[in-house]
Order: sequence, then structure tokens, then C-alpha cells
Amino acid sequence: MTLSQTLAHYVNRTRYEDLPENVVEFTKLCILDWYGSAVAGKDTKPIQAIKELVEEWGGKEQATLVTGGKSSIGNSILVNAAASHIVELDDIHKSSIIHAGTVVIPAAVAVAEAYELSSKELITAVVAGYEVCYRIGEAVSPSHYYYFHNTATCGTFGAAAAVGKLVKLNDEQLSHALGNAGSQAAGLWEFIEDGAMTKQLHTAKAAYNGALAALLARKDFTGASEILEGRRGFFHAMAESVDSSKITTDLGHVYKIVENSFKLHASCRHTHPAVDCILDIMTNHDINHTSIQKIKIHTYQTVLNITDKPNPDTVYASKFSSQFCSALAAIKGSASLDDFNEETLKKPEIKQLMNKIEVHVDPYYENLYPEKWGAKVEIELLNGKVYTEATDYPKGDPEKPASSEELIEKFLSMTSSKLENAEKHAEKILKLEGITVREWLAEETRDEACDPIH
Repeated sequence: MTLSQTLAHYVNRTRYEDLPENVVEFTKLCILDWYGSAVAGKDTKPIQAIKELVEEWGGKEQATLVTGGKSSIGNSILVNAAASHIVELDDIHKSSIIHAGTVVIPAAVAVAEAYELSSKELITAVVAGYEVCYRIGEAVSPSHYYYFHNTATCGTFGAAAAVGKLVKLNDEQLSHALGNAGSQAAGLWEFIEDGAMTKQLHTAKAAYNGALAALLARKDFTGASEILEGRRGFFHAMAESVDSSKITTDLGHVYKIVENSFKLHASCRHTHPAVDCILDIMTNHDINHTSIQKIKIHTYQTVLNITDKPNPDTVYASKFSSQFCSALAAIKGSASLDDFNEETLKKPEIKQLMNKIEVHVDPYYENLYPEKWGAKVEIELLNGKVYTEATDYPKGDPEKPASSEELIEKFLSMTSSKLENAEKHAEKILKLEGITVREWLAEETRDEACDPIH
């Protein structure tokens, strides 16, 4: 079989009844985390721009917009996928370097709501979608990641797999869906150079394109049969080194969704290892930031590629600055959503401390990446004392997990000021298998359902 056929076969044979209880519970936490990020991001300027555009486009009221109201499936996916990526609190998988929740879940939720599908079907589709995009991401990482945003490229396959599962594509149709997902896979890192809004477009289009590929396959729209391994396919075109065995090893015997990491700081995940170390040092030794002479961060090369930004000029850019995030942690004792704002960005003490921060590549951490995202931090004080802390795993990784209680607290902190009853939403999601997707997202107005899936 081709790799697409192998993945299609896996997706079609994944059943809710076979999912272990811990996988179901973990998947609901992923959905909770995604929804919290989407709600937190819904009022930001880039998301409002996308919302205004889809309102201009119009569309049947099939699926809920996180910004309010309903629109077509495609419009809902565009808005909700973009919204869930902007506050930098969405989930991440280390070895594939993918934020799967922000692509797979909005596509699956919109389709499940529109077609009146059960939450058990949604959970199963999310598990399958995460599995597919993680495996493809692992196969091409880390070389693919230098130019391409894995969430945008590999995530497209995950959205196609999840939607294909929901609309009951057969193996051949699913293979076609993956073929057309791969042809639409795109997302260059150049936006990071000037902090452009493109990153939100990445997740919006990846989720949309994956759903488009799957729903067209339902109408027997064909796609490339060897989109991954073919001589002009995804692997050859978009990665310098590939390990295709990552696609098939233990496929159907493990659930990669439980390898997912959750973010507790509102910044690029590559800044988190250093932030964690700084918080530990400052707290454990009761250090005041005014006594710091120098901070040295020893880590892996990708941290420098993505977050070596000593002078960020926007709030969004500050989330991709190791220097800013580290200074923020040292001064404020946190790097929460509320900490990133215009006032903080302009604080003289932040700027002064940023000038004292050095970021270096350490062969130890470079050799471990991307399986481990680690850092060692040395804080030298004015009196000559040096304090050191190191970690291979930032908080929220499976090896250093965030508890369910911490994730619920995170959800409430992101949504309480934006939802009328955030606690009720959390309760619904954590008991999702007992209700339909429509019951979770219920509004008083009746929307226009799609034709039933048989």
C-alpha cells in the first residue's frame, strides 16, 4: 500500500469503542484547551478582520463562529482555527513540532456540528487527525521546520483525516483526501521576521484546506495517490531529510495524542524551557531582578532561529522573543496572557534586562531536539553569585504534565471575561461523550443542517 492508503486504512479502523479511557479523557482536555485558546483570541484584530471578511462572503448558518453567530462550515473553520492560534496558548507536540488542536479540532467541530454528529464521533475523529499529522510531522522534522510551519503543512493532513473520519469516507476516498490535502499544504516561516498576521492564516487555511479535501473526496474528487513518498510529492519537495518509517511504526498500536503538550505560558513554546528555569531560580533563591548582572540561556538551534529577537517592537513579536519572555519571567514572575501588553513592552526595566540576556546553542540540547525541548539557564548576580537551573522538559509536556485541574484553571482564566458561563462550557466539554456537539454549542436560534450522513 502507499503511505496514504496505510493512513486511510488506520483512520477507518479507529473506533470509539476501542479507545482506552485515558485517551478519551485526554482528548477532551485537548478540546477544552483548544476552545479556551479560541475564545481568548476571538476579539483580536487579525481575527476580527477574518470575521468581517466571512460576513461579507455570507453563507448558510451551519456551524458556530467563536466570534458569535453562525456561518457556513468553511467560514466557521477559518475563523475558529485562526482564533485558537493567536494568543500562543494552544497545544504542541514536540517531535512533530505541530499545534494540532488549532487545525484538527476546529475543522472537526464545524463538520460535526453541521452534520449533527455525536461527540463520540468527534472524539474519535480528533484522535485520528492528531495521529496522522503527528506521524507526517515526525517523518519530516526537523529539516522541514526550518522553512515551513509544520502546523500549516502537516496539520492539513490531520484536518483531512479527522473530517474524512466524520463523513465516513472509505479507504479510497480517504486516500484521495490526503492526496489533495498534501497538494494544498503550505506555510512559510518568513512572517516571523516582521511579526506579520500570517501565522493565523496558516492555521485557518490548513484546517479549511483539510476539510475541503475530505468533503470533496466524499463526492469522489480524486487526489494524488502517493502525495507523501511520490517523486514530486511532499517528502521530496519539502524536506531535506525524511524518515518515512515514522508513518507506520506502531500505527494502530499507540495513541500519539497522549504525547501532546499543553502550554502554560502565553508565548512561543521554544521560549518555555528558559522561562521555566528562570521562574524556578528567581523563586527558589528569592532573587530580585535588579540584582541581576547577566542571564545566559543554553539551548537548541531552533530557539535562535525562531525566537532570538532582542528588540521586539510589537506585543505579538514579544511572544517570539526569548529575551523578552525571559526578562518578563524574571521581573513579573510569570508569562501569562495578561502579562503581554503594550505597557509591559515599553517598560524600561524589561528593556534593560533584555540587554543582559544571551542565548547560545548547546550541543547537548541540540542533539536531543526535537524529541526534547530543553534549556539550561545561568543567572549571574551583581555580587558574583551564579545560580543554574536546567530542564529537558518544559511544564506541560507529558514527562512534566499539567494536571486536569491546572488545565481547567487555564481555561477559566482565558474565557471567564469572554463567556457568560465559562464553568458551564468546561463542564460540558469534560462530559462531552454524553451530549452532541450541537448541545455543547447550542444557541437559541435554529441553524441550517447539512444533509444527514449515512
